[in-house]
Amino acid sequence: MDINNIHSAESASAIETVTAGITYGYIRVSTTLQHDDRQRMAMEEFGIKEDYLFADKQSGKDFDRPAYVSLMAALKPGDTVVVTSLDRLGRDYDEMIRQLDIITREKEAGIVILDMPLIDTRAKQGDDLTGKFISNLVIQIFSYVAHMERNMNHQRTMEGLAAARARGARFGRTPLEKPDGYEEVRRRWEAGELSEREAARLLKVSRPTFHKWTHE
Repeated sequence: MDINNIHSAESASAIETVTAGITYGYIRVSTTLQHDDRQRMAMEEFGIKEDYLFADKQSGKDFDRPAYVSLMAALKPGDTVVVTSLDRLGRDYDEMIRQLDIITREKEAGIVILDMPLIDTRAKQGDDLTGKFISNLVIQIFSYVAHMERNMNHQRTMEGLAAARARGARFGRTPLEKPDGYEEVRRRWEAGELSEREAARLLKVSRPTFHKWTHE
């Protein structure tokens, strides 16, 4: 066996390992009450180790999230970021495009969206430039669609609320009914016989409630 060939093979393997980089998983749910089990299972099936998972329990309205910031600090050229869906990365269209540009251009890392197989910017054999162009184009299209869908949902919600109000529906807390004796207590308060606090105590309500009643 040629020792030189062995060393050459080992060197090539080492270079390939360095080039391949680390594959990180990014997980996000919007609140601390939500579970990220499904996303973690997807990452495990993809082959990502727990040590390389970054998870936030925070809204996707911006990218100022502890785990995401740590992920970006750790990301090196040749690494890959995996998310289960585009909206797990973020929800602000313009900022999402900027962050994807940072990942793929500035960091020179790959991005993989598990539920969108077309979005996979990892370096591959063949025409890598065309592959990245298609992935980036798909990212922008899906981001725009998601952005428009959120706007439409918000508009439909506002229209639904307006229609409900027009039908006489009321939202929020049910106003507290004034107890018997309110008018007499109010008269005494207006005459200066009682303070707001004393009047509220007699009516067994809070001082702010009594204040609100007298200023309606």
